[in-house]
Amino acid sequence: MTDLMRNITSFSQPPDVTNNTGGGNNRPPRDDRITRYSGLAPGRQSSSDSENWRGTGRWKVSNKIQQLLNTLKRPKRRPLPEFYLDDEEDLEIAANPKDPNAPKPEGMVMTPARGEQLVIPAGLPRSVEDAVYRYGSSSGYKAPVATILDANGKLSVSLTYGKLLSRSQKMAYNLLTRLGGRGEGNVMPGDRVALVYPNNDPVSFMCAFYACLQAGLVPVPIEVPLSRRDAGSQQIGFLLGSCGVSVALTSEACFKGIPKTSAGEVVSFKGWPKLTWFITDHLPKPPKDWQIPPRHSDDSAAYIEYSTDKDGSVKGVVVTRSAMLAHCRTLTSACNYTEGEVAVCVLDFKREVGLWHSMLCSVFNGMHVIFIPYSVMKVNPASWMQMITRFKASIAIVKSRDLHWGLLATKDHKDVSLQSLRLLLVADGANPWSLSSCDQFLAVFQSKGLRPDAICPCASSPEALTVSVRRPGHGGANAVGRGVLSMQGLSFGVVRVDQENSLTSLTLQDCGQVLPGAMIVVIKLEGLPFLCRTDEVGEICVAGGAVGDQYWGLQGMTNNTFKVQPLMLDSTPMNGTSTYVRTGLLGFLGPGGLVFVCGSRDGLMTVTGRKHNTDDIIATVLAVEPMKFIYRGRIAVFSHKVLRDERICVIAEQRPDCSEEESFQWMSRVLQAVDSIHQVGIYCLALVPPNHLPKTPLGGIHLSETRKKFLEGSLHPANVLMCPHTCVTNLPKPREVHHGNYVGPASVMVGNLVQGNRLASAQGRDMGLMDDEDGMRRHPQFIADILKWRASTTENHEILTLLNSKGQVATSLTCAQLHKKAERVGCLLLEKGHINTGDHVALIYPPGVDLIAAFYGCLYVGAVPVTIRPPHPQNLQSTVNTVRTVVEVSKSSIILSTLTVIKLLKSKEEKFDSGKKWAPILDTDDLPKKRLPSIYKAPTPEMIAYLDFSVSTTGMLAGIKMSHGAATSLCLSMKVACELYPSRVVALCLDPYCGLGLALWVLSSVYSGHQSILIPPGEVELNPSLWLSAVSQYKVRDTFCSYGVMELCTKGLGSSITALKQRGVNLACVRTCVVVAEERPRVQLTSSFSKLFSGLGLSPRAVSTSFGCRVNVAICLQGASSPDPTTVFVDLRSLRHDRVTLVERGAPHSLCLMESGKLLPGVKVVIANPDTKGQCSDSHLGEIWVQCNHNASGYFTVYGDDGTSNDHFNAQLVTGSTGEVYARTGYLGFLRRTESVQADGELHDAVFVVGALDETVILRGMRYHPIDIEMTVMRCHKKISECAVFSWTNLLVVVVELDGAEYEALDLVPLITSSVLEEHQVIVGVIVVVDPGVVPINSRGEKQRMHLRDGFLADQLDPIYVAYNM
Repeated sequence: MTDLMRNITSFSQPPDVTNNTGGGNNRPPRDDRITRYSGLAPGRQSSSDSENWRGTGRWKVSNKIQQLLNTLKRPKRRPLPEFYLDDEEDLEIAANPKDPNAPKPEGMVMTPARGEQLVIPAGLPRSVEDAVYRYGSSSGYKAPVATILDANGKLSVSLTYGKLLSRSQKMAYNLLTRLGGRGEGNVMPGDRVALVYPNNDPVSFMCAFYACLQAGLVPVPIEVPLSRRDAGSQQIGFLLGSCGVSVALTSEACFKGIPKTSAGEVVSFKGWPKLTWFITDHLPKPPKDWQIPPRHSDDSAAYIEYSTDKDGSVKGVVVTRSAMLAHCRTLTSACNYTEGEVAVCVLDFKREVGLWHSMLCSVFNGMHVIFIPYSVMKVNPASWMQMITRFKASIAIVKSRDLHWGLLATKDHKDVSLQSLRLLLVADGANPWSLSSCDQFLAVFQSKGLRPDAICPCASSPEALTVSVRRPGHGGANAVGRGVLSMQGLSFGVVRVDQENSLTSLTLQDCGQVLPGAMIVVIKLEGLPFLCRTDEVGEICVAGGAVGDQYWGLQGMTNNTFKVQPLMLDSTPMNGTSTYVRTGLLGFLGPGGLVFVCGSRDGLMTVTGRKHNTDDIIATVLAVEPMKFIYRGRIAVFSHKVLRDERICVIAEQRPDCSEEESFQWMSRVLQAVDSIHQVGIYCLALVPPNHLPKTPLGGIHLSETRKKFLEGSLHPANVLMCPHTCVTNLPKPREVHHGNYVGPASVMVGNLVQGNRLASAQGRDMGLMDDEDGMRRHPQFIADILKWRASTTENHEILTLLNSKGQVATSLTCAQLHKKAERVGCLLLEKGHINTGDHVALIYPPGVDLIAAFYGCLYVGAVPVTIRPPHPQNLQSTVNTVRTVVEVSKSSIILSTLTVIKLLKSKEEKFDSGKKWAPILDTDDLPKKRLPSIYKAPTPEMIAYLDFSVSTTGMLAGIKMSHGAATSLCLSMKVACELYPSRVVALCLDPYCGLGLALWVLSSVYSGHQSILIPPGEVELNPSLWLSAVSQYKVRDTFCSYGVMELCTKGLGSSITALKQRGVNLACVRTCVVVAEERPRVQLTSSFSKLFSGLGLSPRAVSTSFGCRVNVAICLQGASSPDPTTVFVDLRSLRHDRVTLVERGAPHSLCLMESGKLLPGVKVVIANPDTKGQCSDSHLGEIWVQCNHNASGYFTVYGDDGTSNDHFNAQLVTGSTGEVYARTGYLGFLRRTESVQADGELHDAVFVVGALDETVILRGMRYHPIDIEMTVMRCHKKISECAVFSWTNLLVVVVELDGAEYEALDLVPLITSSVLEEHQVIVGVIVVVDPGVVPINSRGEKQRMHLRDGFLADQLDPIYVAYNM
């Protein structure tokens, strides 16, 4: 294994610094779509090339032709397969390791095993229909053919051969001539009709079946539909539709029980065709002269039996008349059936062994069958043995579970005598666990007269009919065989004998010899049908007259299953003209042509290159003591593919009195047992409440439906144990951090230069060259002075308009009014607050104009404002504490607020605070009507103008210092980018307390003079259409919002677009709609918003996002004339290694990223390695560093300037432009040169933000971004309303909010584990299911994952369920 892996890894050495294509591929590097095609790197065009670049140089050509020429010059797209090369071959190889010590088959290539010649006993009827006629019209017509044991243990209904003949003829006549006298949906001979009879009515079924045979119709027996939600009912509907069934035969009693609509019509079952229901009771007799239609040809269909696939799909197997007759003759010869024998049948008589023996062979031989319905067996499991005793029956047709149940009914054993029994046919003898039932049954009942040679296991399948059966009373050396085989060998497909009592052995019994007139071969399971060697396990195939003919209407599948031509090892076809039929059974041939079956194709699971059978796993699970916790017959085992390998799931029904502790003990024992016996790990073990697994009509487990419900998350388990850590062995190799041979930043840079990679740096337009509207800044340079200047020059210009939830103007202020109000706040601070220059003032206001006036009031008297969100009345406890913390940390000496907020602060809720007093609070509701004698002027631009506090996504409270210079520089930058002039109207719908939101609400309109429509986000919660109606009403060109608001509109207005249109809402006026954010752009949300509101005229180009962070609140912002925002698709797996590889849209593992607006004028960014501080190239993910005049001056902390602050605001690169100083944003991202041209003619550099550095999860050396894993989790089940992930001691923890009932919580555990494993190749360690609203989200709509992590570690989440994956 290690050698193999070494060979694989040798391809990818030495490390390629640019992109993650392996050295073995000669693909062009995928990192840059522009330079990929031309042989030259950017900036290195040859001189001749640059002349021809603009078309034909000297000649003037029309634009159209020029465009065409450029298009033709553009290189062709790469061929498709190159996009989709399987980059996960290593996972596939790891999932299928080649074990050099694996046993290999050593025998000769097998030859077909032939049965003896079929001798047809004299005196048998010519055909199956003739048998009804012969026995029904002879002197013995009163002989019984069928008797039913009812629920009270009485033999109720009995059918004689005479009655069978007359009833079936009556039905045949009515079907063909009248169809119930109503003439609906005419049926002709050869048409298919459904037979719908319950399991306790074999008599009606028998009559209907033989009526169809006589009338030349083709019966399709199906189960009775009980409800619209029956397991597998849709597939039965598909079968009926494909067979063209339009008539269903049923009995009156059965028809009454079928669900009806209120009008009395049969409900339409999902996927079913429209049927005419024909009731087969009380039909008129045929006239004397009516003749049965002539016999049909032997190769026409006699009946169609359904066969169910592993995935639950149903196919119809056609059995021809000749095959039906041949099968009856073969079984008669093999089982020595004779006229007048009594048989007891417990099986389903509608299909397989039950149909062949109790409906066909019995009538063919003139026998009497006593039917015991499943409902009777449940009440009295020994009833079948009592019937044998009472009627001296010589034949019993059972399954091994009936033997097991019969053993348990010990109190009924004393009167049982099985002396008359010569043939105990075990229908599921091909199942490996039938052996123990047969052995135990013989041990107990040999004393009651049971002969050892009477037990006859048989093997069968719907396609090949009876494959083999042990003959009763056949003596001889090779009559019976047993094999003790090594499980290890079988898992490699090889037959190896093991010691008798070894734990890891499987003891098999034979299923008898090849039938008379048939031939059997064993062919390889995979690939072409090569013959197996004699000691090799393969699929058993049968040739002869008594086999199925085809799948109805499925030609391709028919050829693959019914027309197999076995091949010799040299690929030549085997001698002989016969084609073989696949049985779906896996096994080998023993000595003397004995057939051994060790599993089925449907139950085959190939895990890590070895084969296991579901039945063997079930047998092991059943052997785990104590069994008292779960129901014996209620276990489902299946596998499903996750991360390129099959994973085994075991689902069982637990008993009602089983405690969680007991069930987990039992589950861990099962894991150990399966691991030690089969050397395979179980991926998921789930226990469901009693009667919760989907049932087949006869009470067994409906496996495909169970699997489907498990995979869609609707099984509702009561206990779940996932073991991905132990059984997933093919995870990608961990990323190794090289310590010894460390590659320094300088070497990386040299490598990039050699390879022609551009170093990642970009900048916005230059601020120095931009003149302002009124010459060389005639108006003052600080924001407070600008307000005073505007109040004197444009005093009546309306600058602020606040809207309420009805869309009406709540308050509006002109420049002069705002200035006067600010002056009054200044007076209040001086007179009542006795404020000194440089003091900090906390402003605790709801969003509105009071906050803005108070802000300028502080500036007017030289105080430093700190804006704080007021406490929330519904959640006082935590929000009051946050307010108190900000007031304390910011060292505010005074608080300004309004009366309602002050009441909240001082209310009885003060019990939340530890008795500390608030700083002095001033109420600004009634201000002194005074003018300030003078307005404070800051001596230098470096003086602090205001403090900006915010809780970051990592839950840290961080305050930044914004100087006067930075504040005006920020405003100028936004003004130039967004073309903000006094004539403009801007709508703001976001919080005004920190970051860019604060700057837009408080600074921008004063600086640029534009009118701001202020819409508090809280009002949008009351009226979702408020923001967009205002934008339309005021014909706003530029609007700013938060993700929270965008989500409210997308969710709340989805169905109201037409209503809004009728109200005249039109968004065609919007030029830019910017989402203000400090995170990776939410592409899905912005595109849903654009699509939804395009109906109201919103341009798809308008919506974009901005990006800011603590060190710089506005780095990128989509401007008025900037190129459209670009999106790229990057490879998620490269991203884990901090590489950026561009892929095409729709490529596997692609992640769509949108650029975060355009760099603002005056902003320069570089991408740096956060650890080495070396400058990265374009193809690497690194930390975004920013240099610009509006960077914050530093963090404001209680401890003064600490070390981290210096590192964050004064970082220097160790390679590249080393002398320059940058601020570190703490966000990872990359730059990409796009094909768009900016206003200044340069090619545009896009900034892509990937995620916060503090939040990334490092697992196995690779870097994961929580949002990517969260998106995967959100998609995996409809009941997940929110999700957050973080790491804890090298484990990935996923917290999901369940928007549903608590019993659905455990459905999520397997789905989340598998989805994250499949998409991110990482194992989830802990899954915490919580109620909605537990994941904390800050005011900007960002998840606070670290806050959640603290709650998880302190055990404060009050979860519904916590799953620890093993």
